[in-house]
Amino acid sequence: MKKTLAILAAGIGSRFGGGIKQLEPVGPCGEIIIDYSIHDAIKAGFNKIVFIIRKSIESDFEEMIGSRIRAICDKLNVETAYAYQELENIPCPVPEGRAKPWGTGHAVLACKGIINEPFAVINADDYYGKHGFMKAAAQLEKGTYAMIGYILGNTLSDNGGVTRGICKVDINGALTGIDETKDIVKSGDKALVGNREIPISSLASMNFWCLPASFINELETGFPKFLSSMSNPLKDEYLLPTIVDGLIRRGEKVDVLPTDDKWFGVTYKEDKPVVVESFKRLYAQGEYSKDLYSDIFC
Repeated sequence: MKKTLAILAAGIGSRFGGGIKQLEPVGPCGEIIIDYSIHDAIKAGFNKIVFIIRKSIESDFEEMIGSRIRAICDKLNVETAYAYQELENIPCPVPEGRAKPWGTGHAVLACKGIINEPFAVINADDYYGKHGFMKAAAQLEKGTYAMIGYILGNTLSDNGGVTRGICKVDINGALTGIDETKDIVKSGDKALVGNREIPISSLASMNFWCLPASFINELETGFPKFLSSMSNPLKDEYLLPTIVDGLIRRGEKVDVLPTDDKWFGVTYKEDKPVVVESFKRLYAQGEYSKDLYSDIFC
């Protein structure tokens, strides 16, 4: 069975202080975060990787990872492909002054014709841990909707507030809604938004979705509706959590698959040293080999 991983790599993080944060080396041999996601996905059983990028970063992306990963994947019979998210790729004129891309839903829509099977979606600049990929690979066998849920306390930054989708889950483990919460600050063993405490054990969405092939048709149907109903044409985005929430309201079941994996990523420039140290610990614990893909080639 084809199991596809779509990697959202089109964005350039403005809070990172310039540069393409997805291509920042964090591993002992110059590995970037995407390397670990691809390694963990292939080991879990994924056999197709789709990079969603912009044409403007294609040269850097190809030099830093594309050609190298393709060579590895070719040896493992893992298919690779590019999809391109472009600001101009919409069914109407781009609003004057619009500079932002159209969001994660638009990015996945760029995969139309490239992905025709159940697939998972992740962010390029996030480390998700091995167990999440194992759960996602098993979920794709079912071909139904699911989200990998992370414990909020395992996702916070020491360097500033973050936005997290706090999940509402029913007694059967199904997602009933996502509360997009901004400026969540880590304070000791607590998570705070202003003076309000959020349970540190809450499940959070880190944009790791398992989706049926039909989801791309949902995106295609919904995108013109989004464009016609924007309240702020310069900033509004077509976002996966909002789209999935709409499906839930229509009666679609979305399973939540909890994981104890620790998430980390480079949200702020100051996060990079923390991420580098986190990977050092993972290597020291034997989670990865210095030759990263050696355990797959065994």
